[in-house]
Amino acid sequence: MATYSLKINGKVLQVNVDPATPMLWVLRDHLNLVGTKYGCGIAQCGACTIHLGEVAMRSCQLPVSAVGEQTITTIEGLSEKGDHPVQQAWLEHDVAQCGYCQAGQIMNASALLKSNPNPTDEEIETTMNGNICRCATYLRIKTAIKTAAKSTKTA
Repeated sequence: MATYSLKINGKVLQVNVDPATPMLWVLRDHLNLVGTKYGCGIAQCGACTIHLGEVAMRSCQLPVSAVGEQTITTIEGLSEKGDHPVQQAWLEHDVAQCGYCQAGQIMNASALLKSNPNPTDEEIETTMNGNICRCATYLRIKTAIKTAAKSTKTA
C-alpha cells in the first residue's frame, strides 16, 4: 500500500491504495466519485473515460501510480452546475437513453473539443469510435458534439 495525493476536480485528495490499483476503482471505491462507470475493464468501451491533464484516458487501465502530478477531471468535475457546452448539447439533442455510457462519451467529446474546437465529421467519428453506446445514439452524439463546438465558439 502507498499513499497518493491526487489532484482531482480541483481538489487534492489522498488515498492509501496498492500502486497497481486502477484509477477507476480509486475514484469509485475510495473517493465515492461514481460518475465514472465500469464497462468492460479492458479499456475498450470508454465508459470509464476521465481526463488526465487534458487528455481523455480510460481509467480502468490507468494505475494510480502512473498519475503522478497530473490533474484528473471526472464527469463530476467537468462543470460544477452541469452546464458545460457538451453537457448542454447532450440535453438539447436528447442523446442519453439508458445513460450508462454517457459520462465517458461526454468526457471524450469534451477532450476532443478542447484540443480541436472545430472537428470534422471524420474527426468526431474517429475520436468517438472507442466509446460504445449500447443504445446506438451515435448520430445524436455526433450532432451534439457539433452543437457544442458551435456554442464554445460563441462563449
